Amino acid sequence: MEPDDNAVERGSGNVFADLGLPDADAHLVKAELVARIDDIVRARGITRAEAARLPGLSRPDMSRLLRGDFREYSLERLFRLLTTLGRDIDIVIRQPRSVGGGKLRIAAD
Repeated sequence: MEPDDNAVERGSGNVFADLGLPDADAHLVKAELVARIDDIVRARGITRAEAARLPGLSRPDMSRLLRGDFREYSLERLFRLLTTLGRDIDIVIRQPRSVGGGKLRIAAD
């Protein structure tokens, strides 16, 4: 019997963890923050060049960021970008919701 090349495996909800990358939770949080930045830029109907000027980035840097090239961006820098774009950042520390320990999560309204 040949293995099924079309077999589907359920992911964990974190593609970075599924790929075995270190700091997978931090990568997922960064990706979610970048998605929020992109949502804000689209909602405002501004160009990437206009969006880049607000936090003092170059247009190519903003384009790379919004395309998912955020590896060199720290969480702190992404937080500053969001506040520059007019968003509040609240950090909440609480008991873990699961037995496996603490997790990083993003909640946005």
